[in-house]
Amino acid sequence: MNDGDVSKQIQQMVRFIRQEAEEKANEISVSAEEEFNIEKLQIVEAERRKIKQEYERKAKQVEIRKKIEYSMQLNASRIKVLQGQEELVNSIKESARKELQRLGTDKRGYKNLVKALVVQSLVRLREPSVLLRCREVDRKLVETIIDEAKREYAEKFNVPPPKIVIDSVYLPPPPPANGDEFAHQPYCSGGVVLASEDGKIVLENTLDARLEVAFKQKLPEIRRRLVGESGA
Repeated sequence: MNDGDVSKQIQQMVRFIRQEAEEKANEISVSAEEEFNIEKLQIVEAERRKIKQEYERKAKQVEIRKKIEYSMQLNASRIKVLQGQEELVNSIKESARKELQRLGTDKRGYKNLVKALVVQSLVRLREPSVLLRCREVDRKLVETIIDEAKREYAEKFNVPPPKIVIDSVYLPPPPPANGDEFAHQPYCSGGVVLASEDGKIVLENTLDARLEVAFKQKLPEIRRRLVGESGA
């Protein structure tokens, strides 16, 4: 083999090696680009998920905040309605209390009422001897109706007239005319309190006590009507 042939063979080998190297380099470049694209897609997808999760988290926070605010507004509205109803109920009760106070101005009517309260108390107690407590301003009035009340009770149940002792300790005085000045001091709108002689049984038959009982019994109906009117 002469020098020319050797040179040709060497050049062929060089071209082969160069071609193989270029192909290998191209494969590496293609593979690297594919890996880069895959990694890029993974990063983009991960960021997309992260952004979506962050958005969902913030959206959930906003929704929770809205629900809390709505609940607070709803509770505040309910409290306001309940307060309004309570104020109205109290005003109704106060009006009824003022009507009771006016009963004392009708002397004849109040006298008959006190006698009826005494008889009713005797009927409930069924005691042969009782202690009666009244307001100091009502003592003389009570003294005028005691005998008639005892006789009415005795005839109704065909029993001897009971013994009634008027207590020297009195119920609180009538409420003041202005109402506000002594609002926190005890007062009594009228009526009587009777007790057995040994004090073990006490029957409060004052106008204020009867108002409380009647008001408690009627309160559910009053509230229903108020709710009906507010919802109309």
